[in-house]
Amino acid sequence: MRSNRLAVVVLTALAPVIWGTTYLVTTEMLPPGRPLLAAVIRALPAGLLLVAVTRRLPQGIWWWRALVLGALNIGVFFALLFVAAYRLPGGVAATVGAVQPLLAAGLSAALLGDRLTVRTALAGFAGIAGVSLLVLRADARLDALGVAAALGGALVMATGVVLAKRWTSPAPLLATTGWQLLAGGLLLLPVALLVEGPPPAALTVQNLLGYAYLSLVGAAVAHALWFRGIRALPPAAVSFLGLLSPLVATLLGLIVAGERLNGLQAVGAVVVIAALMAAQRQKGTPRAAPAEDTASSAVPPSVPGTTPASAGHRSQQQGARPCV
Repeated sequence: MRSNRLAVVVLTALAPVIWGTTYLVTTEMLPPGRPLLAAVIRALPAGLLLVAVTRRLPQGIWWWRALVLGALNIGVFFALLFVAAYRLPGGVAATVGAVQPLLAAGLSAALLGDRLTVRTALAGFAGIAGVSLLVLRADARLDALGVAAALGGALVMATGVVLAKRWTSPAPLLATTGWQLLAGGLLLLPVALLVEGPPPAALTVQNLLGYAYLSLVGAAVAHALWFRGIRALPPAAVSFLGLLSPLVATLLGLIVAGERLNGLQAVGAVVVIAALMAAQRQKGTPRAAPAEDTASSAVPPSVPGTTPASAGHRSQQQGARPCV
């Protein structure tokens, strides 16, 4: 049983590890200053692909549930992350976003009846402290709207994780992942066109490869692993794994960009790892699925065939990489 849980944790952790590469891919392979376009291309084609492969559409109550989950986990979250990334240094955005595991733990206690333990609370505060040591700089400036956007992004993502646990779909995992990516991408599309205008007329091969990576790996694969973890693990435990994103982004900076890790950053990395390991040892409260979730969502058998957004950009290369 423990080995099965460990396997699920490791596979789920691959999602934020992949999202941790978003900043590097965005700055090195994509056109500058187009994070919302990258978010749309990341979500929309991946959603269309998964829906086409599974040939499964939502039915009944799952039409509006897919829209709500897609907005929380993809559309609204990416938009708020975009605002935070443009108005805050990366380190500040990442540090504020690290409050998400605590928010998920609180919402899980309120909506799912899970216990909010002292271990979880301490791990949550340790995670925030670890991320701040890892990525926050002493000269970082604060912006009220940017901080509000970062907090809002953490709140909507935490809510999306908890609701995805509460609303367990009877449809195949890839189908529900496709619904959310498609809904989120459609919500982001008009925002991207309004804020950034139409896509660039000419894209290089490098641009296209970067977009393909974000869509196929960063969205289709990573979100499928993430939502699979939500189905199997307590929401708070899943949210803590998100702390791996700034850690991976920082390590990639060391490897690729030749950056150096100072003593405080090393301590922060150790604290982050300790916090997420402590959270994984916390057992969730077993919860039976509400009867209406299953009954009202009944659908015919399926046809066989089962980040962070690219909010980082070149002008934000100081501090942490805001990636999910």
